[in-house]
Amino acid sequence: MKLLVTLSAIFTILSCSAQNSAQDALPPFQKVSKSSSEWKKELTPFQFQVLRNKGTERAFTGEFNDFKKNGMFVCAACAHPLFSSSTKYDSRSGWPSYYQPAYSNSVEVIRDTSHGMIREEVVCAKCDGHLGHVFEDGPKPTGLRYCINSASLSFVKKDK
Repeated sequence: MKLLVTLSAIFTILSCSAQNSAQDALPPFQKVSKSSSEWKKELTPFQFQVLRNKGTERAFTGEFNDFKKNGMFVCAACAHPLFSSSTKYDSRSGWPSYYQPAYSNSVEVIRDTSHGMIREEVVCAKCDGHLGHVFEDGPKPTGLRYCINSASLSFVKKDK
């Protein structure tokens, strides 16, 4: 219930602004810092595996892969606004994909050298939860593909 109220408040704030671009920034916010046991109480086991242990879901299995409603995708752990549905596109990768974050301070990108690869990990700027990775093979206008785990996301529908 508390998360639902928080999500509603966030969406109200977001819907009051006109078209948001990644150049716009959210007002300053405090980082969320919790212990593993606190996160385990708040997240499902799978969300914990993805968000806190940098896991991933199997391709084409996530709730938001083929999702087409209008609104805001927020962090499943802390409700921080991450991606607008207006920037979502079908990358055919099997994961929800976006060409830019909702705001310039929605996410942070960190170099990831795990699994014998060099990639760019995407984390929530507020709670450092693992979201997915960003690649340079996306559409215009950014050329980026933010490939994000559905388990890392919650959705707030845009009111008409």
